[in-house]
Order: sequence, then structure tokens, then C-alpha cells
Amino acid sequence: MRLVGALPTYAARVLGGRPVRVDGQELHPEVQVALRLLRLTAGQTFEQLPLARGRAQITREAWIFGDPIPVGTVRDLALPGPAGPIPARLYRPDGVDGPTPLLVYFHGGGWVLGDLESADSVCRFLAVHAGLTVLSVDYRLAPEHRFPAGVEDAVAAFRHAVENAESLGGDSGAVGVGGESAGGNLAAVVSQITHAEPGPAPAFQLMFFPVTDLSTKHPSYELFSEGFFLTEAQMDWYRDHYLSNPAEALDPRASPLLADDLGGLPPAYIAVAGFDPLRDEGEAYARRLKEAGVPVILRRHDGLVHGIVNATGVGHAGREALFEAAGALRVGLAGPTDAR
Repeated sequence: MRLVGALPTYAARVLGGRPVRVDGQELHPEVQVALRLLRLTAGQTFEQLPLARGRAQITREAWIFGDPIPVGTVRDLALPGPAGPIPARLYRPDGVDGPTPLLVYFHGGGWVLGDLESADSVCRFLAVHAGLTVLSVDYRLAPEHRFPAGVEDAVAAFRHAVENAESLGGDSGAVGVGGESAGGNLAAVVSQITHAEPGPAPAFQLMFFPVTDLSTKHPSYELFSEGFFLTEAQMDWYRDHYLSNPAEALDPRASPLLADDLGGLPPAYIAVAGFDPLRDEGEAYARRLKEAGVPVILRRHDGLVHGIVNATGVGHAGREALFEAAGALRVGLAGPTDAR
């Protein structure tokens, strides 16, 4: 996979076969050949496996596709949470003495899979290329801990980060939230909850391919139901494990797109993939933020698929998407430290 990812574009086109075009977009040659290889080597996917094996598979894939680039310091922590300690991992870039902006990051995995290891590559990349401190949070997972357990942990972790920013190496005036997929959902929900309640709220929100609406399936579900990494069946599996009953999908803490008022939320950068069942709901959330007067950048990566930011060690597409997000973070979380 790494060898194929290093091929020039013309070679990837040859290996990938006839270009795939859907909804006016063409699948990136690098992604197309990767998907072809995955189909050739695929066994059972995670939703077909016992839960422990499915979780192990996601961690293994993170090791295959990721690139653990060197970071100044990395250390594991335990944050106080509503149901006990929350495992976390702190990343600090090299050559930094004073406080930096701080990003509280929530991993993907449909609230069921994923951990600190599966988010490690992205967190390292953002710490180095955005020049900030990243606090990766291993919130409680379903079905052992169904909705809203993950939300409660995410809110607690953010508030702890602000209150203890100095000891974490961060700037308390420049603390943002971010995440991928289910983690992007949690970033959006944390922003809504902390804005509505007394106390600090994020200075910026970064969302990669966020889940924003569990109450319905937007048109991109039909367009990309299978064959493009994340499938409709997998999203159904995630939702059934996360929610205790279908009515919970109407709760804005599960579906932030359904919140009555998005006014006053922090500026946002939302990246969606063109070939992703979640594309349309991510774009819908960006539109609602804009309509509410929230500064928002929406970036559709036309030829890419869900989760591509985790593929920093295979090919170029994931790294290029992350470079852009790192630039947005530099601007969006420019706090007093940067101003000096």
C-alpha cells in the first residue's frame, strides 16, 4: 500500500483502472487504486466481526496507513471525567518553550471504535505543522457506554483543558476543539453545549467529515452507499450501537444539525470528502453556521473518501488535506502567544 501510494499519478491511473465519476466528481487516482487493493485483499469488515476484533482492526489500519512523525514531546495523561478518569495524550511541537494554542481532539470511529492510537498520526501532524499543542481524548465508547456518555466526556475534557491550559503548555485564551467523523460530531456538540452554558467555550472548531444528523439519511448516502471506504451499512451499525433508541437521533447532542440556534458559535473549518455518505450533512451544517453569522470555511475535497486524513503515511492526498487544515488552525487559533 505504501509503495503504491508513492507512485506518480499516471501510474496510479493505470493501476486503478477506468476513472470513477459520480455526481460530477472524479475519484482521485491515488484513492481509486487504494480502494481497488483493499477490495482485492479484504476479509470481513469491522461491523461483521466481534466488537473486540473490530476495534483491533481499526487500530491496525491506523498503523498501516498512518505516519508517526516525530514530535517534541508526547505523554499520556488521565483527565477527570464524570464516570472516572478519561485517557488522553498530549502532543507538543519541538522547539517551543512558552504556551501555544491548544486543540482538544476527538478521534473517529462512530463512537464505537477508535482510540488514542487511531488518532495518533493526525495529532502528530497537526502539532508539528500547525505549531500547537494537541490534547487527544479517548472518550467512553458504545455500546458499553451509549449516548450521551461520549458527549459528557468530551465536554469534561474541554473544560479541563481550559482550566489547566498552562500546565498543558497551552494558552487558555486559544483553546479549540476538533475531530474526525464521530469526533467531528463531538467537536460540534461541545461547541454548542459550552456556548449555551456558563463558562468558557472553544475559540475555534475543526471538523473532518463530521456526523451532524443521525435523524435522516441525506442524498450522499444513496450516492456513496458502498464501495468508497465508509458504507451506509457501517453507519447503520454505528448508530445502532451508539443510540439506545431511535428518538435520541433528534437530540442536538447526537445530531448537532438539528439545534434550534447556531448563532454565536466559534469560527469553524469543515472539511468533507466528495465520495462520502456523510458529505451532504457536513455541508448542511456549514450552511447553517454561515446563515447564523458564524465565520465558516467549508472545504469539499472532491476526489477523496471518508477518513483520508488518517492516511498520512500512504500517498499524498491525506497529507495535502491536513496541510490545509493546519493552515486554518494557525489562523483560527491565533491567540496572544502568536500575536507577540
